Amino acid sequence: MIVQADDLLALSTIVVCPTSTSTPVASFHPEVAIGDEPTRVMCEMVGAVDARALGERVGHLTLNELRSVDDALQLVLDLG
Repeated sequence: MIVQADDLLALSTIVVCPTSTSTPVASFHPEVAIGDEPTRVMCEMVGAVDARALGERVGHLTLNELRSVDDALQLVLDLG
């Protein structure tokens, strides 16, 4: 999942958090829907990847999902 500001998407690297359908429940693993499948975002594994390595966009987060990811990133990165 891309967690980088849209204004920076033209860069050669993109900041992402991996997702998983099997990672355990945790305050830093917010649940989102990808398609119809519940998926957890592993916010403790934030990192940068080459933009060319990304595939097609598979969807967008709802406002509530986006807030959950923001909260988890604030917790992991101690941004509060």
